[in-house]
Amino acid sequence: MASTSSFDVVSDFDRQELVNTIDQALRDIKTRYDLKDTNTTIELGEDTITINTTSDFTLDAVQTILVTKAIKRNLSPKLFDYGNPESASGGRIRQVIKLRRGISKDDAKVITKLVKTDFKKVQAAIQGDAVRISAKSKDDLQDVMQAIRDLDFPMPIQFNNYR
Repeated sequence: MASTSSFDVVSDFDRQELVNTIDQALRDIKTRYDLKDTNTTIELGEDTITINTTSDFTLDAVQTILVTKAIKRNLSPKLFDYGNPESASGGRIRQVIKLRRGISKDDAKVITKLVKTDFKKVQAAIQGDAVRISAKSKDDLQDVMQAIRDLDFPMPIQFNNYR
């Protein structure tokens, strides 16, 4: 009797790595010559990051530093959903960056449709903000993983619970 293998398609991130990323970015901003006198702040909320700085130029520089530090800590740049910069008090600029977590229902439907149309021996089931993929052959599961990677979703995708 052949047992089935499965894995979960999820979109998540390591919160501690994100905290470390922001700490490193703030340290870098405080020591960089063109940014150290801007009094730039980066605040981590539950599911947002708020950047408060002096100008569009410094905002772009801070975003670049943040993404660079995130990549070095194995966090995907797709994690960040940039909002529009808005004016803050004292002639400053504030930008709220939403953190992408979980697979939306529409994206989950795209994944299950791909599996059902392209892979006849594989099953997909939506489970909250994750998608469970199962099949008898591990080779089929590897093919599904590659097909999902090729779709290029706007959020970071990981594969968990591979058994």
